[in-house]
Amino acid sequence: VQLQASGGGLVQAGGSLRLSCAVSGSSFSINAMRWYRQAPGKQRDLVAVITSGGSTNYRDSVKGRFTISRDNAENTVYLQMNSLKPEDTAVYYCNADVWVPTIGFRAYWGQGTLVTVSS
Repeated sequence: VQLQASGGGLVQAGGSLRLSCAVSGSSFSINAMRWYRQAPGKQRDLVAVITSGGSTNYRDSVKGRFTISRDNAENTVYLQMNSLKPEDTAVYYCNADVWVPTIGFRAYWGQGTLVTVSS
């Protein structure tokens, strides 16, 4: 199972970016999908989560600006980020709970994509 994240880059404050993360290598079901971020020198924090049924939850600092969505047919999760702020600068990681036969759901991580917001 591999998670391939893309869409990061450099953007000015107030701008937008859309991150994507595609899950490959598994034909089994995917439960929750998440985006985390880690700023330099800080811990990795959960940004947003979406369940298999489409329920979502966000950290307070991104509510109203970020939107997580998923395409179950394509095994892909997205993070639309609007009104970006310099404090959103971080490496963004995707994470997904993938069904593994005889084991159950196991969490897999993508490689991270860097988002830099300039002031």
